[in-house]
Amino acid sequence: MKLILFEDAVAFCDRTQSHLLHHPAEHNLLLGIQSALLRGSGAFPTPPDLLVVESAGEIQAVGTRTPPYNFVLSKVQDLGALDLMADYFHQASTSLSGVNSFVREAQAFAHVWQTVTGQASTLKMHLRIHQLIQVHPQADVQGYLRIATKRDRKQLLQWSEAFSLETFGDLEADIERILDLQIKRQDLYVWCDRKIVSMVAGRLSQPGGGRIGPVYTPPECRQRGYATACVSAVSQMLLDRGAQCCCLFTDITNPTSNHIYQTIGYKPVCDWHDYRFA
Repeated sequence: MKLILFEDAVAFCDRTQSHLLHHPAEHNLLLGIQSALLRGSGAFPTPPDLLVVESAGEIQAVGTRTPPYNFVLSKVQDLGALDLMADYFHQASTSLSGVNSFVREAQAFAHVWQTVTGQASTLKMHLRIHQLIQVHPQADVQGYLRIATKRDRKQLLQWSEAFSLETFGDLEADIERILDLQIKRQDLYVWCDRKIVSMVAGRLSQPGGGRIGPVYTPPECRQRGYATACVSAVSQMLLDRGAQCCCLFTDITNPTSNHIYQTIGYKPVCDWHDYRFA
């Protein structure tokens, strides 16, 4: 096996995209990152690490790190590929914050990383990838969907911070920059009922696919169907724009959100682990 490093995002996508599209729902995060890399315009503040491990011309693993975010891994054919990736980061004196991947791959990389560096890992979140092909009809909810604008920024920043604290237990990096980018690219939507009551990000992020998330409704506006209506409307919009499916992540410990998405038409695909390194 050999490790190949890419400095050019276009070359990296050309080499890996068809491989990732064998499992488009499972790889929706990596495909979304690829889409953002190709779009450019400030998607990531620092140059990414773009890694591929091959054996006899066949891809064994694909990995992407876009600092300050975790290392993201594809499905891995030969787990020995993870040794090459871990050695690369260790030799480069790279400080990894964590790894996001399928359960098998995430556990294996966390073990290899601890062996190489001595850094222990903690399972931060147990997630599940869902896929929707057709939106189920929903009961009418008062209000309407519109694109978020700069006028909404103050409120949406508060919601973004609240979402991060509620979901991850701390403030994730680059919240303001990401929010501004979503507003600029018109990837962020709000549900309005006299005032904005819910938000959802949605975008075409891969050939034939769309991604949903994050989704947030403030506590005082919950249990009124706003999030359901918002996600349903954005999902249908992405399908109408050419997506063959839409994907999103859920926290499996949150039964409310999992139930909401399944009533809309999202079906579980696979589980996903988010490990953080000490």
